[in-house]
Amino acid sequence: MARSSGPAFIEDLSADYRAIEQEYRDLLERTTPPTDLAWEPVKIGPTWQYDGGWLLPEASLGWGFLSWTTYHLRGKGRKHWWWTPEQTRFLLWYYAVDSDGDLLCRSARLQRLKGWGKDPTAAGIAIGSLHAPIVFDHWEGDRPVGRDDPEAWTQIAAVSQDQTKNTFKLFPSLVPRETRSRYGIQIGKLNVWSDGDSRQIEGISTAADSNEGGRPHQIIRAETQNWLKTNGGHDLNGAMDGNAAKAEVGSPARVLDIFNAWRPGRDSIAERANEGWESSTDPHPFIKYGVLWDSLEAPPDAPLTKEAAPEVIRSIAGDATWLDTRPKGTIMESILNPDNSTSESRRKWYNQVVGTADAWAQPRWIDDKRNRRRDDKIADGEQVVLFGDGSKSGDDTGLIAVRVSDGLVEVLHHQHPGVDADNKPILVDRHRVDEAVMVAFDRFKVIAFYFDPSHAKADDAVEDDRFWWPLVDQWHERYHRRLKKEFWPVKSGPRQHAVAFDMSGSAAQQLFQPAVTQAAEDMEAGEAPYRDSAVLRRHLKNARRREGRFGLTIGKENRSSTRKVDLAVCFVGARMLWRIVRLSRKTGTPGQGRVIVRD
Repeated sequence: MARSSGPAFIEDLSADYRAIEQEYRDLLERTTPPTDLAWEPVKIGPTWQYDGGWLLPEASLGWGFLSWTTYHLRGKGRKHWWWTPEQTRFLLWYYAVDSDGDLLCRSARLQRLKGWGKDPTAAGIAIGSLHAPIVFDHWEGDRPVGRDDPEAWTQIAAVSQDQTKNTFKLFPSLVPRETRSRYGIQIGKLNVWSDGDSRQIEGISTAADSNEGGRPHQIIRAETQNWLKTNGGHDLNGAMDGNAAKAEVGSPARVLDIFNAWRPGRDSIAERANEGWESSTDPHPFIKYGVLWDSLEAPPDAPLTKEAAPEVIRSIAGDATWLDTRPKGTIMESILNPDNSTSESRRKWYNQVVGTADAWAQPRWIDDKRNRRRDDKIADGEQVVLFGDGSKSGDDTGLIAVRVSDGLVEVLHHQHPGVDADNKPILVDRHRVDEAVMVAFDRFKVIAFYFDPSHAKADDAVEDDRFWWPLVDQWHERYHRRLKKEFWPVKSGPRQHAVAFDMSGSAAQQLFQPAVTQAAEDMEAGEAPYRDSAVLRRHLKNARRREGRFGLTIGKENRSSTRKVDLAVCFVGARMLWRIVRLSRKTGTPGQGRVIVRD
């Protein structure tokens, strides 16, 4: 039996809607960006772009959405719900259409500081998705006219059911009795139905038995900075993407992510989304492959101090004037609380993606355009040095090249073996590594090659039971005549070797550990170029500073961590070898590679 007999008689409200729309147009006309900010925020997306007037889309169904939600929803004091100017501009872009009436952005990522009002925004969008005119119908002159969706289906997703409930708790006060009666809306704890059972909003989380199979028209994903593999976030993301992809032509499924800055290196869905968006070559400044990204962040040099924090937060709060930034307010208490790390305070209140206190390199250094090269690559025939790091299982294996002329780093090979269906570690495929090495020697003029072989034992060996050493010895025999002897890791004695760089030895550590600090300094200065690679960036951001015998070194956050750093090791080692080569060319002296004693 239907939960409701359907909506009551719907009267013509077009005149009221037009009046509300005009009020929003007037609001945008008379508002301007603040001019008294002590800190200029980092603005990503169209919402805060202003040049004599706000940057608005040429055509948008958002005007109809704004009018419907303002008329039928209620805010504090049971007054009509009014969107702030900032929210208004975002919504106009979210519902913007092109000349064919197609949406400009299929999905959007709304990133703001904690307390900005992301949940109320999501709640308003969800209710509006039920009956607001957000599906393109026809043109009236140059104005797009929308209609409601008689089969509207919205999902609000989070990895925690409590997070989903945070949004649903807003519905009872947001939707007044007259609106419920008019449209036949019934509100449950994790479901909202309207117009009988034909339209709905449902809350889902990783706790649900199954989230696959639906055909929602709007998906709102909350706090995606916390969607991790370990809490089911990756699986939930896959199910949501699959559901959205099944949408019918003319009724496109949309995904709106609401979140604040993520913790780098945790491989959250927010971080993955950013990597994809940043890696896109789409020339549009705000919308890439159909995804709109909108964020307001504190500048990198903004200090986190009692004196500066209130003004910094005010600069990125946008229209969230309700945030309590008083010296004795709740936000300052959180920032000054010694139990809260600096990185967490910056993430929550400055909306900054920053490394932990023991991070080897700050994310902004790694993402610096001076370092991160999207259009640069090592050409065939160019001189390079190679550095590889080999693991048997558990950790990753990688091979990196560095162009001798300018130090450009490029990942040539990466393996993440993982585990099998029985959760047993899968061994790295050494044949694939060998093939990558052969391809490198075929393509480039390799003048130096270091490879750090693990001391793991081979399970199926007949004679030499060392997992990596037989292959490393083969590389010595195959390439030693092509590799300049002045750069061999072991240049003399009975154990001379053209390739083996055994980092378990003190001599190798004495060479590698100072290079760890040097590489970080180069990156901070924008002098560590690399060809853009999502996995390399992730490993660089995962790397943590560790005390070594001869200076700082790098490692995982802990031994059992699944956040790998092996390509970061290759990055440092490759730049170390590159500097050895460059130094020898500047001074005219042989390379300074140390003698590495192989156990």
